[in-house]
Amino acid sequence: MGEFNQLHFWQRSGFRYFLLVTPALVALVVLFAYPLSRILIRSLFDPDLTLKHYLYFFKSPLYIRVMWITFEISVLSTATSLVIGYIIAYVLRRANPTVRNLFLMCIMLSFMISLLVRNYSWIIVLQRNGVVNLILKYFGIIDHPLKLLHSKFSVVVGMTHIFIPYIVFPIYSVMMGTDLNLEKAAQNLGASRWQTFWKVTFPLSLPGIGAGGLLVFIMALGFFITPALLGGRKEQMISNLIQIQVVDLLNWPFASAMSIILLVVTLIIFYIYNRVLGYERLWGGVRT
Repeated sequence: MGEFNQLHFWQRSGFRYFLLVTPALVALVVLFAYPLSRILIRSLFDPDLTLKHYLYFFKSPLYIRVMWITFEISVLSTATSLVIGYIIAYVLRRANPTVRNLFLMCIMLSFMISLLVRNYSWIIVLQRNGVVNLILKYFGIIDHPLKLLHSKFSVVVGMTHIFIPYIVFPIYSVMMGTDLNLEKAAQNLGASRWQTFWKVTFPLSLPGIGAGGLLVFIMALGFFITPALLGGRKEQMISNLIQIQVVDLLNWPFASAMSIILLVVTLIIFYIYNRVLGYERLWGGVRT
């Protein structure tokens, strides 16, 4: 009788645990699983089962080139965001609390500014008669305006500006959890500042770098607004082509196929990241 009551208790407890995760499961199904399944079905049936949209994508040099450009811009914007974001997080960790809180508030305010406003601001700065060209001409560095807008350079600059906060906070949170006395101990043992950084500071901040870099890179793969406004015809990313297929050409099956291809590429990159570094680093764990 006692064993039966114990089994009944665990069954009831398991049911309670299931009830706790039910809202999350419903949200995953409604917001992720169902839309993705609909997109997959739409890409495979036109109206009968077919792979022609996937075959057309991989047979066309144009789409392969766009996929390469998407990957290239994503890597560049992630790398520049990591460099700038790491420097900001490094300085904030060592700043006094007043200055630190002020800059953190400014970074938080950047999330409240519309992406359109930030992109149009870069149009004003980078256009032929923009701020950058006017300054360069004023100091006699150039005779003719540089073509900075509607180029790969302007896309990377705009995306870096948007992604920096997503890099700063993960790295900053990891750095705040490390003891600065470790750096002092390394210097007392004879290490230079450069050696202290590479042997102590940088390895301890790797979880933040991994988390921020992966987040930004995945976001960059599907970014749309900045390439559409700051990029030219030669800097189209895969998300821009998906938008053209949906809005202008009304070719939903081919747009769905491109979306699935982009999703698969993202999953492959995440798998490679996990094999090389281990997703445990995102949470500061040690890979076994």
